[in-house]
Amino acid sequence: MKMESRLAQIGSLEDPATGGVSFPVYHATAFRHPRLGQSTGFDYARTKSPTRSVLESAAAELESGDAGFACSTGMAALQTIFALFAQGDHLLVSLDLYGGTFRLLEKIMSRFGVTASYVDTNDLDALESSSRPNTKAVLIETPTNPLMMVTDVEKISAWAKAKGYLVIVDNTLMTPYFQRPLEQGADIVIHSATKYLGGHNDVLAGLIVTKGEELSKEIAFLHNSIGAVLGPQDSWLLMRGMKTLALRMERHRDNALRIAAWLKEHPAVAEVYHPGLPHHPGHDVQKRQCSGDTGIFSFKMKDARTIEPILRHIRLIAFAESLGGVESLMTYPAVQTHADIPEEIRRAVGVDDRLLRFSVGIEHVDDLIADLDQAIQAAEREIGGGSR
Repeated sequence: MKMESRLAQIGSLEDPATGGVSFPVYHATAFRHPRLGQSTGFDYARTKSPTRSVLESAAAELESGDAGFACSTGMAALQTIFALFAQGDHLLVSLDLYGGTFRLLEKIMSRFGVTASYVDTNDLDALESSSRPNTKAVLIETPTNPLMMVTDVEKISAWAKAKGYLVIVDNTLMTPYFQRPLEQGADIVIHSATKYLGGHNDVLAGLIVTKGEELSKEIAFLHNSIGAVLGPQDSWLLMRGMKTLALRMERHRDNALRIAAWLKEHPAVAEVYHPGLPHHPGHDVQKRQCSGDTGIFSFKMKDARTIEPILRHIRLIAFAESLGGVESLMTYPAVQTHADIPEEIRRAVGVDDRLLRFSVGIEHVDDLIADLDQAIQAAEREIGGGSR
C-alpha cells in the first residue's frame, strides 16, 4: 500500500478479537502465564506491551526497518542509542545540532568517557580529518535544527560503512513520509515523536527504528534494561496522531514554503534557511533524497532589536518551544532550544541573536503571513524607522 494508506490504517487490523478499528489501550503491566514455561508473548509491560507493540511495528514498517522501539521522550531514545557505546568511544556528530543532544553528549555521556566531534556531516574531508581510531558512529541531523543544513545520507553512509561506523540519523524534521534514511544506508533512525509524528502538541514520545537483526537485538536489550519506555496511553495518542501524518505534512510543507519565499523578499529579513528554496546550498541533495520538504525553517532578521517586539506582537503564531504540531510556533534558539550550546559555538555556526525558528502549522497561510507582517511592522515602529 501507499504511505497514506498505511498511516491511516495503523492498528486497525490488530485486534481480531473485537474488530476494533482503533487499537485498545492496554494499561496492564503484568500478564498471566497459561502454564509454567509458556507465555502469551507479554510478560511485563516494560519489556513488551500490546499497545506499544502495535506502535513499534508500525514505526518499523514505515521506516523500512526491522524493529521499532517507543521511548518516553526523544531524549530517552537518544540515551538508549548512546548506551551502545562504551568508555573511550568517539562519535562524529552534525555541527548544527539540537541543543538537547549537545547537552546529553557534553554534560552526561562525557562522564562515561564517550566523546564527540562536531562536523559538517556533508563534508567528507572534514569527517575524514575528524575520524579517530576509536570512532564508532556518525550521528546525523538532516536537515539540522535550526539552520537546516542537509546531509547526503547515501554518500555519508557509504563512507561510514567502509570504516565500520554505525550511521544514526535523526529524522524528526522530515518523518518517514518525506524521508527514509534506512533505505539510503543508515543503521538507526531516531525521532522526537513529540513533534510531527504526534503532531498535536499533546504527547511526549521518542522512537527508534533499527536495521539488521543483531543491532535490533542489542537495542531491544538496552530498551528493556534502561526502561525509558512509552506508556500505553501515550502510545495510543501517538498512533492516533500518525494516522493523519500524510495530510498534515503536505499542509506543513506548502505553508512553510510559501511563507519562506515571502520572508526571502522581505526588506527586514537578512536570510531564510529552508532547503526547499532553490538558493539553499542543500536544495539539490534534499530534492534527491526526500519526496517533500519539512514545515520548519529559520530566518535571520537584519536588526537584532526587532526580535523581542516580533515575539511580543505575534498573535496567531505562539511564542513557544517545540515544533511539528498543528499550531504554528516560533522559537528564539539562542535563548531557548540551543541555550546549552556555548555562545562562541552557536555564533560560529550561525545561531546568533538575530535568528528565529518557525514551526509552521496547518492554519491558513494567508493568516500566518498577515500575523508575521503585522508583528514585523510593529517591531520596526518600536525600534524607530524600519525598512519600508
